[in-house]
Amino acid sequence: MKTGYSFRDPELLRLALTHRSAGRPNNERLEFLGDALVNFVVAELLHETRSKADEGELTRLRAQLVSGPALAERARAMELGDDLLLGPGELKSGGFRRDSILADAFEALVAAVYLDGGFDACRDWLRTLFHDAVVSIDSAVKDAKTRLQEWLQAQGYPLPQYELLTTRGEEHARIFEVACVLSEPEPTRFEGSGSSRRAAEQMAAESALDALIGAGGA
Repeated sequence: MKTGYSFRDPELLRLALTHRSAGRPNNERLEFLGDALVNFVVAELLHETRSKADEGELTRLRAQLVSGPALAERARAMELGDDLLLGPGELKSGGFRRDSILADAFEALVAAVYLDGGFDACRDWLRTLFHDAVVSIDSAVKDAKTRLQEWLQAQGYPLPQYELLTTRGEEHARIFEVACVLSEPEPTRFEGSGSSRRAAEQMAAESALDALIGAGGA
């Protein structure tokens, strides 16, 4: 395993690599914390390096960098799959290769680093991991809504519908919540939020893409 971080408490690393199929305790709570940490650090790096990007572009780039498939690739580069603790069913079905399991393990690992070494150590470690990707990511890459539309059209499926669910907060700090509604390949709703309706729609579309890719759809 090539994490680039030395744990003082090996049990935290073990917990981060324990999938729920292996019983309790497992890494589900760590995933929750790690997700927030990854999003923060990547957002910080984008804010620093993309001074001319607007909020919509920053949101789109962050979504690409922290998507399930992107995090799964980071987990593969670290060889996390070799050390995952899985239940018999997941082990037999090759869970150590599945994007969703690998991405969750990466997020759990991030939280474990935070709990083991503190915020500054975790932040520095993540900034090193993501710096090159943040600097080199192509702003011209199609946004999530466009990619989702093209994928659905290629499969012969109807286009998605976007529904405004609610808005909350003060006028100067409004948060929009949107649902991306798919009728095929099966009726599904994916939600996203952002400081504009456009940003929320992009987040919802990115969630839909993650689910479709994870299901082998792209």
